[in-house]
Amino acid sequence: MQTRNPKNRRLSYRLDLLPVILPYHRRAENRVQPGDLVYYGPCPEYYGIGEVVGGEDNYCIVDFRGTGLLGIQKDVLQKKYLIPIHKLNLSHLLKST
Repeated sequence: MQTRNPKNRRLSYRLDLLPVILPYHRRAENRVQPGDLVYYGPCPEYYGIGEVVGGEDNYCIVDFRGTGLLGIQKDVLQKKYLIPIHKLNLSHLLKST
């Protein structure tokens, strides 16, 4: 049985371009709701980009679909660790067509 080495895994996305945002930074206070695309602020490349599929109080269930280095599918995280991906805050990273 082979073990996965996160350093050898090739990502489909340039997650290294996402800004790192720590949980107690003012940008970490976000309202997220089901259907929002989010990333794990402290280490975007490890978890990847995911969709909020549910939540309650200060916690959200996020479906990452294995987009990060760790290959995580779903996880429950506190909202203060999740940063929503909006066109406005990442427009400088998006290609213009």
